[in-house]
Amino acid sequence: MRRLPILVTIVLLAVASACGKKDETKVPAAPDLSAAKTKDIREAAGLCKEHGVLQALCTKCNPKLAPIFQAKGDWCAEHGFPMSVCPIHFPERGGKPAVDVSADDAPADGTKIILKGKDTARLAGIETTKAVAGQGRAEIAAPVIISYDAARVAQVTARAPGVVKQVSGELGSWVSAGTTLAVIESAAVSGDQSRLAAARSRVQTAEASYRREAELEKKGISASKEVQAAQQSLREASAELDSLRAALRGVGATGSGGRYSVKAPVSGIVTQRTASLAAYVDSHTPLFEIVDTSTMLGEVAIPEAELGNVKTGMPVVIVMDALGGREFRGSIASIAPLVDPQTRTAKARVRLPNTGGMLRANMYGQARIAVGGTRTSSLVPQGAIQRAKSVKLAFVRLKPDEFEARRVQVASNSGGNMVELASGVEVGEEIVVAGSFLLKTETLKDSIGAGCCEADSK
Repeated sequence: MRRLPILVTIVLLAVASACGKKDETKVPAAPDLSAAKTKDIREAAGLCKEHGVLQALCTKCNPKLAPIFQAKGDWCAEHGFPMSVCPIHFPERGGKPAVDVSADDAPADGTKIILKGKDTARLAGIETTKAVAGQGRAEIAAPVIISYDAARVAQVTARAPGVVKQVSGELGSWVSAGTTLAVIESAAVSGDQSRLAAARSRVQTAEASYRREAELEKKGISASKEVQAAQQSLREASAELDSLRAALRGVGATGSGGRYSVKAPVSGIVTQRTASLAAYVDSHTPLFEIVDTSTMLGEVAIPEAELGNVKTGMPVVIVMDALGGREFRGSIASIAPLVDPQTRTAKARVRLPNTGGMLRANMYGQARIAVGGTRTSSLVPQGAIQRAKSVKLAFVRLKPDEFEARRVQVASNSGGNMVELASGVEVGEEIVVAGSFLLKTETLKDSIGAGCCEADSK
């Protein structure tokens, strides 16, 4: 038996071996850094040391890349760089594309895959169809990440230093407010309990002395000055007693023996537990984290270009693919006042009721925000969409042996097997509907150069 390679893909953006050549067009170093230090910083960030752009996209050191970007219309003729990374036009991007591939480990928008031969696509089972016009509802589609609502997260710490004698709060268990999570034995608490007993005795003595002086005053034996002094002593002893009681009550101590209980301040799920038997803890040691997951937070990445259309209070529909496309509804509670310099998005926070606890922190979903009016959209088969980490991709056929990865935003599922795209694919473009998973594996960082399908042959 011999094995015949039938598919080899080449990702053009991976060519970076020639970076480091000299060229007249250079990005000037910052005035407070030496040239050598600037080069070291660029190299550590994956940038070309000479030109300050990503090594994989440096057209100065890799001239063969220039025609590719020119054909895409992503070209700065004045400076000889792709416009998307031109360090002169966009110094704030630091020589990187607006979409930071390293941040989400998904292929960059526009990544090209070239097959070895024109017949390879047919042998690999790649099939295509044309995108058609969608319904055109004016919606903003954006990725969303589920997180805890910070207002519903409780960090439980020890109230006084001591040794853990009992632990009952299990990781992942649901606890109600007031449930005992741990018991700690503390010398400090024991000392306060001893002082509390002494304070009770002083109060009793001061109270008896005051009553005696008051009786003697009525009989004309004792002066009012003596009565006032006894009354003041009683007040001071009572104040000390109340202070010690409050301190021990705040710690959670009852009875004697220096032990106190650590109780759950809120009802929720124990998401972290660092307490262990016989461990010494102080008042700064975190023991448990409890999260009330009845309401979760959806953090929606709103594109910079859409911020003018989004306002607080607008309704949002969030679709969770991991839950079979189940929809969760809420409204925008707040919009972050800053735009991420890498992704060019701002976070909008949406509070979502979590009945049944199906939503979990760090789950990915897709948010749809209706903004009114109509927009151009495209309709493609559901099988054309691939997920790479948190990003959704479609592959467009440019030539018989050349394909391009597109980051797409899903507007809605139009029913049946069709998906409406808000961006990424134009009407009439040829979309891969079968074999797109194979193309996706060739664009991922950990698969580049390893994508050779093999068939058995006798």
